[in-house]
Amino acid sequence: MKVAVVAHAGKTVGGGLPELRRTLAEAGVEDPLWTEVPKSKRAPAAVEEALDEGAELLIAWGGDGMIRRCVNALKDTDVPLAIVPAGTSNLFATHLGIERDIAQAVDVALHGERRRLDVGCFDGERFAVMAGAGFDAAMIKGADDLKDRLGRAAYVVGGAAKLNSEPFGAKIKIDGAPWYEGPASCILVGNVGELFGGIDVFVDARPDDGKLDVGVLTSEGPVQLVRATARTALGSAERSPFVRVTQGRKVRVKLDRKVPSELDGGDRKKVKKFKVDIEADAITVCVPRSARNGNGAR
Repeated sequence: MKVAVVAHAGKTVGGGLPELRRTLAEAGVEDPLWTEVPKSKRAPAAVEEALDEGAELLIAWGGDGMIRRCVNALKDTDVPLAIVPAGTSNLFATHLGIERDIAQAVDVALHGERRRLDVGCFDGERFAVMAGAGFDAAMIKGADDLKDRLGRAAYVVGGAAKLNSEPFGAKIKIDGAPWYEGPASCILVGNVGELFGGIDVFVDARPDDGKLDVGVLTSEGPVQLVRATARTALGSAERSPFVRVTQGRKVRVKLDRKVPSELDGGDRKKVKKFKVDIEADAITVCVPRSARNGNGAR
C-alpha cells in the first residue's frame, strides 16, 4: 500500500513529525510520500500531487483546518483519509475517537475500520464538522491570534469580546420550506454534534445520516446570549428559549447585512447569504475499530 503524509509543519503533538516517521517505519511504512506545508491552504495541492503519484492512503497531520482542506481535495476519490490530530481543538478527530497520540493514530490509519462519512458543502467548500455565521465566527476570528498561546481558552477570550455584537435579521429555508425569520446572533450548521471542545450542540447529529443539523441562536443581547451559551455548555441547548434546532439536506440563508462566517473553526469571509448542502457518503475515513456508539461516532 502506497502511503502519503501531508503535514502542517507548524502543528505538533508528542515527538512531532520525527516520531511520526519512526512510528510509520516500525509499522512497515519506510518510504511514504511525504509533504510538509507551512499553511493549511497549501494542503490541497499536496493532496492532489499525492493522488497523482498513486497514493492509496492519505495521512493528514494537523488541526481541523488542515483536515477540512484535505477533505475538500479528496473529491471524486475513494482514497481513505487518516488523521493525526495535532491542532488546538481537533473536533473531527475527537468525535471519531482518534486520540492525540501518534502511535494510536498510526494504528488507526493502517489497521482501523474504513467508514464512509458525510460532509457539508458551504457555498462550494466542503467541511467536516461545522459551518457558521455570526457570533461563533466572530468569536473564532477573535481567537485566531491567541490560539498558539492560550489553546482552547482563546475561544473564551475571543467570545467575551463579542458579547455586545448586534443581532442581524435572518431568513432561513430548510429543504425549500421557510423555517425561521427573525433576529439572530448565530447560525450553525453541523455535520457532527460536538462543535466546541466537548460541548454537544446537536445531540442527535451523526456524520453518516445524510442530514445536516441546523441551529439558530435568536438572542438579541449579551444577557440572552450568555444564557443561551450557558444552556449549550450544560448540554441543554435545545431547551433554551433562544435556540431553535432542526435537520435538513439543503439550507438556504439570507441576512440583512454581511456577517463573519467560519468553516470547521477557521475564519472565513463575511457573507450576506449562503447555501449549505449535504454530500452523503462523500469520503472514506479511518476510525478505530471500536469507534461506534449511539451517535454513530465512537
